[in-house]
Amino acid sequence: MLGLTTQNPTVTVYLTSGRSRSLALGRQKIELRHAPAWLLQRPLERSGQAVRALAWMGRAHAPEAARQLGIALSAKEKQELLSMRSMVPGWMAKEISALAL
Repeated sequence: MLGLTTQNPTVTVYLTSGRSRSLALGRQKIELRHAPAWLLQRPLERSGQAVRALAWMGRAHAPEAARQLGIALSAKEKQELLSMRSMVPGWMAKEISALAL
């Protein structure tokens, strides 16, 4: 989607504000993972996907991931991402702010 990884999931994972748990639907395994509110923002927007991608990549890989996101996102999506800075951890807000430059 955003071009940050080529991995394919073996288990479908959904983020939730509820408790974490695993479900089985036939042969398919589904994992519900509790997540903080800032990870659940803008679930259908690419700006929300970008925040989740940065969180998944982690602090150590955030500068490179942010650079790639800067290329992948449109100007409107970057503005949406910039508006989310107050909700995310400080290290992530710093990387998001770099997109404005």
